[in-house]
Amino acid sequence: MHANDELKLTADVLVIGGGPAGAWAAWSAASQGAKVILVDKGFLGSSGATAPGGTNLLYLPPDEKLRNEAVSQRMKEGGYLSEPDWIHRVLDQVYINLERVETWGYPFRRDENGVPMRDHLQGPEYMKLMRSAVSRAGVRIMDQSPALELLTDEHGVGGARGISRQKNRDWEVRAQSVVIATGGCAFLSKGLGCNVLTGEGLLMAAELGAELSGMEFSRQYAPSAAFGTVTRGRLLNWATYYDEDGNTLYSPGGPRPHDFLPTMLRKGPVYATLNHADTEEKQRILRQSHAIFFVPYDRAGIDPFKERFPLTLRYEGTVRGTGGIRITGEDCATTVPGLYAAGDAATRERVTGAKSGGGAFNASWAICSGTWAGEGAAKHALSTRSSANGRRLQAAGRGGMSRESAGPGQSLDTASLIQSVQREVFPLDINYFRSEPVIQKSLERLNALWPEVYAEVSGDSRERIKAREAAAMAATARWMYTAVLARRETRGMHTLLEYPNLNSSLQHRLTVSGIDRIQVYPEGKPHAQVNHELLEAAQYHVHTASRENESREPDRWMAAAAGEGEGA
Repeated sequence: MHANDELKLTADVLVIGGGPAGAWAAWSAASQGAKVILVDKGFLGSSGATAPGGTNLLYLPPDEKLRNEAVSQRMKEGGYLSEPDWIHRVLDQVYINLERVETWGYPFRRDENGVPMRDHLQGPEYMKLMRSAVSRAGVRIMDQSPALELLTDEHGVGGARGISRQKNRDWEVRAQSVVIATGGCAFLSKGLGCNVLTGEGLLMAAELGAELSGMEFSRQYAPSAAFGTVTRGRLLNWATYYDEDGNTLYSPGGPRPHDFLPTMLRKGPVYATLNHADTEEKQRILRQSHAIFFVPYDRAGIDPFKERFPLTLRYEGTVRGTGGIRITGEDCATTVPGLYAAGDAATRERVTGAKSGGGAFNASWAICSGTWAGEGAAKHALSTRSSANGRRLQAAGRGGMSRESAGPGQSLDTASLIQSVQREVFPLDINYFRSEPVIQKSLERLNALWPEVYAEVSGDSRERIKAREAAAMAATARWMYTAVLARRETRGMHTLLEYPNLNSSLQHRLTVSGIDRIQVYPEGKPHAQVNHELLEAAQYHVHTASRENESREPDRWMAAAAGEGEGA
């Protein structure tokens, strides 16, 4: 593509990602007087995990008793890795923002006294409203424009480059601040709305030296009809489960056994019928409460209230996990100057601890972290006297970005690489029923795959985007399993077969950093690397010096950043 075809823009703040967190970040930054551009891989308002369905929220009135109880419960469920002050911050901020959403026109349901019930949002209406709010705030929205790599210099981040799919040309946005709100990584597992969530935001941040945290808390699968993609499984509480021969495995009426569905699926096919919604009124209520759940059944001509249907589990990775880019303060800043993180792209540990989920805290965190990151990014940008156009910026992208010939037969096979990564993260026997020797072997295989991401990338825009996605998924899987081996215990959603109990000496968060050579250490202690024999055995030195420009790994500020304040 000729250089003159590239779209070049300048802003104060660039927001990468168009889900709830990105929308709130863009609105918040613009509300501070910043010039904001938002780029999204899909279409702001319809892409991502929130837009297709509904989400519940952690919304509580300013009642001290109720809020203290919620904080106490979250601390316990999260393995005591969260922080009470941060949970209270979320409760305060989400209360304010949801009142704002109502003034923008969201039709919250009301109780019998006419009081709005702000504990639930319907995705399509919510995100349509957010797009309108972002547009009214003066933000330039670039749909179908995935970011591929960040721009950087000795002062930190300075913007990003990517591809406009609709116009089939590259774009470059120079900005003094960047908010990564690209969501988590679901590894193209076909969960509804999740196939745009492939981890590029994590990789772009890590290439600048940003740290990650909570990556071991990624053991999250969600039930779905085997022939569908909808992973909203709450209505399955009305179901009776059967094996292939029609024998009842479980019927509502008591607590469902722990790890029931994964355990049963290891033994063979599992089927279900929503037969406990046994009246027309119950069925009508369920359809009205969660209409999207029924779409795949209606399309397949199956009456889920009367007929059996096969179930599967779809891996949701860090989307419903907890890990992501480590934040260093209340404004959701990272260890890289000018770089902020929000939503599922950021670690949620300070609020959720070692256990997360699809709604409630995660959905509330997206709203709040987006607001804080946008405000912080705007303040940083507006306090900088020089223009981003005056900086000598260079592209930081590495894995999945090589355009130089790697020799005959060395082109990156993105489909093969993606499938190889999926074979390591999808199987229940590897990633759900975790054990040290199995995770160790899987990490060794993933590390052996990693040099492939430096092969030549050629082809059209679609192939360039897929190459970057493949590299991001490979990197995310390696970060996850490195952290898994370092946490020798069972806490929250993380388990290890050999260590079924809590380990009091591990009641701290683990930081992961690096790309070729991955390190893991207790948060705030970068020189206290966690070393044990299995982790060392799994480490793999990737010798790619001939293909790399060492100046494109600007981790020079990491030592200083490690000594900064850790926020609340």
